Amino acid sequence: MKKSFYNIVKGRFLVSDDAFKNWRFIIFLSFLALVMIGSSHSADRKVHEIARLNNEVKELKSEYVDVRMQLMQAKMESKIIRAMERRGLFPSETPPKKIVIKTER
Repeated sequence: MKKSFYNIVKGRFLVSDDAFKNWRFIIFLSFLALVMIGSSHSADRKVHEIARLNNEVKELKSEYVDVRMQLMQAKMESKIIRAMERRGLFPSETPPKKIVIKTER
């Protein structure tokens, strides 16, 4: 057992007669390690992108709420009346009348 451990530490398994099997396995493990590192980098990139998009969604939602509030205030009758008074238009004193058109068929 001690001899096989020293052979592994010294790297004799890489230069022995059946070393080709060992090299194939080492290359396979190296390839798997590279794939694993690449997939973890890809996952990290996606996590950062998701966080950035979530922040952007929060900002857009708050902007939407602000604009909607401004629109509701601008649609108020009192604000419209004040804006039209500056232009010289005033609300009518007489109520509107309904016009009914009778057609014969």
